[in-house]
Amino acid sequence: MSTTTTPLQYVERLWDDSIVPTLVDYIKIPNKSQDFDPQWREHGHMDRAVALIEGWCKENAVPGMTVEVVRLDNRGPVILMEVPARGSKDASSGTSDDTVLLYGHLDKQPEMHGWNEGLGPWTPVQRDDRLYGRGGADDGYAAFASLGAIKTLHERGKAHARCVILIESGEESGSPDLPAYIEALADRIGKPSLVVCLDSGCGDYERMWCTTSLRGMVNGTLNVQVLLEGVHSGDASGIVPSSFRIARTLLSRLEEEKSGRILLDALQSDIPAQRKEQAAAVAGVLDTAVYDKFPFAGGTKKPMHDNLTELVLNRTWRPTLSVTGAAGLPALENAGNVLRPYTSLKLSLRLPPNCPSESAVAAVKVALEKDPPYGANVTFEGDGADGWNAPPLADWLGASVARASRTYFGNDAVYMGEGGSIPFMAMLGRKFPEAQFLITGVLGPGSNAHGPNEFLHIPTGKKLTACVADVLADHAERKR
Repeated sequence: MSTTTTPLQYVERLWDDSIVPTLVDYIKIPNKSQDFDPQWREHGHMDRAVALIEGWCKENAVPGMTVEVVRLDNRGPVILMEVPARGSKDASSGTSDDTVLLYGHLDKQPEMHGWNEGLGPWTPVQRDDRLYGRGGADDGYAAFASLGAIKTLHERGKAHARCVILIESGEESGSPDLPAYIEALADRIGKPSLVVCLDSGCGDYERMWCTTSLRGMVNGTLNVQVLLEGVHSGDASGIVPSSFRIARTLLSRLEEEKSGRILLDALQSDIPAQRKEQAAAVAGVLDTAVYDKFPFAGGTKKPMHDNLTELVLNRTWRPTLSVTGAAGLPALENAGNVLRPYTSLKLSLRLPPNCPSESAVAAVKVALEKDPPYGANVTFEGDGADGWNAPPLADWLGASVARASRTYFGNDAVYMGEGGSIPFMAMLGRKFPEAQFLITGVLGPGSNAHGPNEFLHIPTGKKLTACVADVLADHAERKR
């Protein structure tokens, strides 16, 4: 880096000349997560994505860095990069006692319908500051930004601790293979004192957003069967109960229809006072953007609460129910006058960050299956993922984040919980209770992860890369 080049200018050139073109190629690859592509091995898309990222990282490696694709039997691969410490106290010994772990994933959600004309999940399109396509923002950029931050420190002659970059291939499926990799690679990962994750969201594109919590999840299928086969609705209705009506009745055991409030005690949790204060601060920064960032249809412009702080807490700390799929319902053009034999609903229940998912799954199963109306065949099969609540923020990290946000965004950082899940964070929180966490990301207003028209806001990606570099430098200096 020349003496006239600022850190942000270096990062911007790296993104423009190398990262964005590689992300264009990455978006073209339909590497859907294992749950959405059971034949992922045969299709080879995941291996193509792995090879693309592996190749870029090897081409952009810093001195002493290793890049390896690790494959355990019958599991999705991970990319493991190890970067020796530079200029910090443990640089000469190469110890792993003080490691920074940087995490991301390379698998993607399914296509979804509704992409605007000229856009598509596997069709990368750059319009002004936005790079459209599936997986660029969630979270394909993470590997490039993580290594880019380390490269920036080398160009600036700055110190950093030993760094491990771990990129997995199953996050969108709940990270089922990750515990086995964490166990198998424990010695190589070391003992992280700082975890950096770039798979989260941001409330706007004007500042650095730090995630303080993540909700857990119960995900499963409710099946209600009343007949062995469909029969004429004029013949059976009034005698045979509707499977849809039974399913609707059962959902009322979980959720109050008028308010959306979840009724099961096992899915509730007290909200810490600090998180309430942070939610109020978020509401003050975002104002009506708390809700008007969503593409409401027609006159549907009224959110589920009039108080902005309560809306933030609804999204981040309260349980909610979404019906995300259905079976047994024919398409409208094929819907005859038939009383259908069954209705199946895919249920997604978001849990408070500190609600144990195992007990929540059990409570949902009991509530749905006990005393089924009319003696119908009712089953619920599901699993869960724990949420995560960040440990207290160390003074050095709080000061570092504040400086970085002001330096590169020109505004103070904001701390906010997120409504989604990153299973890896709960795993790491349990395994490394002394670690500090910097969870952030580029998924801001309109970026629409998992949906149509997903985009990566390129300027935010650049600024975030520079912020992470500064935090890594401050981490190396914290003990001096």
